[in-house]
Amino acid sequence: MMNHPDDEADEAFAAETLTGAIENQLASNDPKETRAAYNWLTLGGYSHEEALHLMAQVLAREIRLMLRDQQGFDRQRYGQALRALPELPDDDGPLSNASPD
Repeated sequence: MMNHPDDEADEAFAAETLTGAIENQLASNDPKETRAAYNWLTLGGYSHEEALHLMAQVLAREIRLMLRDQQGFDRQRYGQALRALPELPDDDGPLSNASPD
């Protein structure tokens, strides 16, 4: 199945918008987990672009969950997902705090 040029443009716009939002969070240091995650990733060897990409994926997930659940932005869930980077959370819902048996 081929992507339509408009779909590709939409995806590029979404990626740029999410990356811009992450850069704004870094500049304002709000939430603080954004700066901590960025520092953790870049000190761990990820490039600036790679770190932003991973963090943008976390933000995109949070937005998808907001829309799905028709709820506001969950700062705690978002911060928890940022702290888990470079591991990305599942898309199905919030991160589980359950310990393995």
